[in-house]
Amino acid sequence: MVLSVVSLARSASSDCKHSIEVKCRWSRKESRAITKYLAYKYKETGPDLLRHESIIESATVTVWLEVEAQQFSPPISALVFEILIKPLLGGTTDPQVVEAQAEKLAKVLDVYEERLSKAKYLAGDHFTLADLHHLPYTFCLMKTAKATLITSRPHVWAWWKDISARSAWKKTAEGFKYT
Repeated sequence: MVLSVVSLARSASSDCKHSIEVKCRWSRKESRAITKYLAYKYKETGPDLLRHESIIESATVTVWLEVEAQQFSPPISALVFEILIKPLLGGTTDPQVVEAQAEKLAKVLDVYEERLSKAKYLAGDHFTLADLHHLPYTFCLMKTAKATLITSRPHVWAWWKDISARSAWKKTAEGFKYT
C-alpha cells in the first residue's frame, strides 16, 4: 500500500458511513482508496479495472488515476458545488468562480480530447478504474449549462456516452436525487 493512502485513510473523519476494514486493522474512508481496494480484491471475479496482467497497462491506469485526482477533480468538484450544491444549501452561485473553474477544467479536457483521439478509454483499450472515477462528478456536470465542456469535445463526448451507458452506472445514477 502507498504510505500516503495509509496516512489519508487514518486521518479521515470517523463519521464516514462507508469504510472497509482490511487485515492490517485500519479502515479506509476515502472513495478512491475504497474503489482501488475493491478492484484489486475482485480482479479475479470481475473486470480487471487496474489491468494487473500488464505492467505497462497498470502503470497507465495509475497515471490516469492521478490525473483524475489531481487535475480533473479539483475544478469539476468546485463547479458542481458552485452550480448545484451551493444553491441547495441556500447560497448563491458565484459566476466568477464558475468561469474560473470552467476555464481550468477546459484545459484538462483539452488533454483528455487529445488522449481520447488515440484510445477508446483514458488508459487504453479497456474500461478501467481511471474511467470509473470520472462518472459521479461528470454526471452532475452534465445536468448544468457547463455540460458543453464535455459535449463540445467530440472524443470526450463519445467517451462520456460510452462510460455513462454502462448498466452498473445507470443503476447507480438513479440514486442521484439532487440533480
